[in-house]
Order: sequence, then C-alpha cells, then structure tokens
Amino acid sequence: MGQKAESTKELIRREAYRLFADKGFQAVTMADICRQTGLSRGGLYRYYANTGQILSEILSAEPSVMDRIQRRESAAAILEDLLSLLREEILDKKNSLSLAIYEYANLGNQELFVSLHRRAKQRWIRLIQYGVETGEFQPADPEQASDMILYYYQGLRLWSRVIPFDEQTVQRYIQTVRLLAGRGQGEDLR
Repeated sequence: MGQKAESTKELIRREAYRLFADKGFQAVTMADICRQTGLSRGGLYRYYANTGQILSEILSAEPSVMDRIQRRESAAAILEDLLSLLREEILDKKNSLSLAIYEYANLGNQELFVSLHRRAKQRWIRLIQYGVETGEFQPADPEQASDMILYYYQGLRLWSRVIPFDEQTVQRYIQTVRLLAGRGQGEDLR
C-alpha cells in the first residue's frame, strides 16, 4: 500500500474514532464517516467495507511493546510510557470508546475482544518478565498482575464516561500498576 493510501486510511481511522467516541458504534454510519473525512462513498469503500471493519482496525492497533523489548530498551521506560498513555485515556472522557466497544461486542463480536484481551495480556506478561530479567522489576506473578492491570484499567475506562475521575484517582491506578509489575513502592522510579 502506498503512502497516500496509508495516509487516507489513517484519516479515516482518526475521524471514525472521534465519531465512535462521541456517538457509540451503532449510531455511526459510513455516510457520517464520509462527511467527517470529506471522502466520497466510493473513496471510503475503497478502504473499508463497513463501520465494523474500521472499528476493528482501530481497536487492533497495538503499542510497540514487543518491538521495544526486542531492541532491549529499558523495561522501566516502556512501563512509564504505557502508563502515560493509560493516564491520558482514563482522563480523556470525551474520547472514550467504551460505549462503542460495548455495543460492538454485543453484536456478536466477542471473539475479537477475546483476541484483543489475550494479546494485551501477553504484552503485559512479557513486559513484566522482561523487567525481572533485566533486574529493573522485582519478581512478580506476571499472570496475576496482567489480569489485575487490565481489569482495573477497563473498569476505569468504562466508568470514565459517567464518573469524572481526577488526577489523584488515576495516580492511584498508576501506582498500583507499578506495584503489580514489581516496580517498587509505587513512586515514580523512572
């Protein structure tokens, strides 16, 4: 795929993300995405067959954790970068995809979410193992820690649409993740 095509797909995903965050999944149509992007229907359908395909691709985008581990970057730096992203997502109520995710999952797409969860869990497990291997993290149970990190995060994301979380709430989550990952007493150890 050429640079122009990839740029167009990125535009579509970015604008569709905004629509899904604002309206949920079921209320967004391909016509809405055409209006938002300025593309013709043919231009949009050249890249995506339906809104579900667009949302699936948005949700399937993964942080570059494994690439960074392969490059032997600091486990602590990778963790802190992930925590920074999670912090922004929790505090950004306006751009939450929680409603769209819930609606899409309830339309029979549970397998996608099982797969996404499995991959996220494997990323967390590998990061924790890597941190222990490099001596940056204390030994922890990566399986248990990854479950707690993911479910705690998903709860915060879901509730962030209806409950305004403050910085202190998010900071407690970040400290808990550091502890679960074996990164110390929860202070910023970067």
